[in-house]
Amino acid sequence: MAIEESTVQAQVEQLNDPDRDTRLSAAGQVGELIATGELTHTPTREVNNHVHTIYSFSPYSPTMAAFKAWEAGLLTVGIMDHDSVAGCREMLEAGKAFDIAATVGFEVRVNFSGTPMEGRRLNHPDSRNLVYMAVHGIPSQRLADAREFLKPIQKARNDRNRAMTGRMNEIISPWGLEQVDFQRDVYAESRAAEGGTITERHLMWALAKKVVEKTGKGEPLVSFVESTMGIAIPDRVKTFLLDRDNPHYLYDLLGVFKSTIIGKVYIQPNHLECISVHEMVDFAHNIGAIPAYAYLGDVGESPTGDKKAQKFEDDFLDDLLPELKRIGFDAITYMPPRNTQEQLLRLQKLCRQHDLMEISGVDINSSRQSFNCPKILEPDFRHLAENTFALIAHEKLATHEERMGLFHPENPLGDRSITDRLNIYAEIGRHIDNRHPGKVWETAEAIVEEQI
Repeated sequence: MAIEESTVQAQVEQLNDPDRDTRLSAAGQVGELIATGELTHTPTREVNNHVHTIYSFSPYSPTMAAFKAWEAGLLTVGIMDHDSVAGCREMLEAGKAFDIAATVGFEVRVNFSGTPMEGRRLNHPDSRNLVYMAVHGIPSQRLADAREFLKPIQKARNDRNRAMTGRMNEIISPWGLEQVDFQRDVYAESRAAEGGTITERHLMWALAKKVVEKTGKGEPLVSFVESTMGIAIPDRVKTFLLDRDNPHYLYDLLGVFKSTIIGKVYIQPNHLECISVHEMVDFAHNIGAIPAYAYLGDVGESPTGDKKAQKFEDDFLDDLLPELKRIGFDAITYMPPRNTQEQLLRLQKLCRQHDLMEISGVDINSSRQSFNCPKILEPDFRHLAENTFALIAHEKLATHEERMGLFHPENPLGDRSITDRLNIYAEIGRHIDNRHPGKVWETAEAIVEEQI
């Protein structure tokens, strides 16, 4: 007998419950509906390795993010929270429940002091010398090591978050807004107590709620933001904010504040929060993960609409990539919709020249964003799906035996070119049983033995 739609909807809503055990219990129930065909989707050939969750900033728990990816028809989903691996095990469990391949990692900022790139603006919109990088494909048995490694970084970040909250309160005081209490309005709204991270978006979220509490939604809010706060709202966003029933209201308002207010309260991170790139790359290798530089390139409007047009690393990209290779990066990660075709084809050529793996993903941190990324289906980007399956195979094989990591110095395929290894691992990744990924060696052994 088919389950009533209201019951299914209730189960899906529980995937975003505040309690992790409740979410995973609901995932089991929803997973059964998927297995029996009572819940269906339209499959695509798309992948996404850069989804944020409530453990940094997002409307989605890891379980709900995995479901949203499945619902969008994605082949794979990857969690990529800022300075946190707190949601990784949940993502892996949810992936098994929904029969979608899942990979785990974290995003972190590092300093480039002591390198030839020191002092330049690379891929960080707010800081010179600082770089966003991703640590992909962490073997499950090393997640605890990653969590401990990140704790001092989280502490340093929260010290700065508290100071920025103080600056924000000085700015908003003349506007008659209630002061933002860091512990009550920021920390308690995050998942920091569970190992998550507090980001600048949390501060802007707290501010957005204070404005809504004071003015309500619609015309009074728009008038307050433009007249009292002195912030010009783009016409497209103004339309959203005039709609009181807009389900993305706080995210749209947050975007306005992130592009205007955050620059006034921003405090530059220190080297306790943004450690040396050498230290982070070494740590990534130590836990069997893949360190990846996050290419930004000269950009116009970002997918989330909250980053201004700005020049980044394109002018010195030819010098940057060999330096990244010397530092020890194994990969470049990028977001196909963010850049022009010309930028990305140039980047791809340089990646091939320097034997750097290409990993794709579009950061999801707002309810307005779609999990779909059709651009990856274009001929110039189809290899990114193959590389994602290689990443999946790397993570599962390194969990089985660490020397099986793609870039491990004792990998039995280490004498093969990076292209050959990626192709072999992609074949393994495509044959992994998503509901039983731990059985990866049963899938991989014959393939690997044939290639040795």
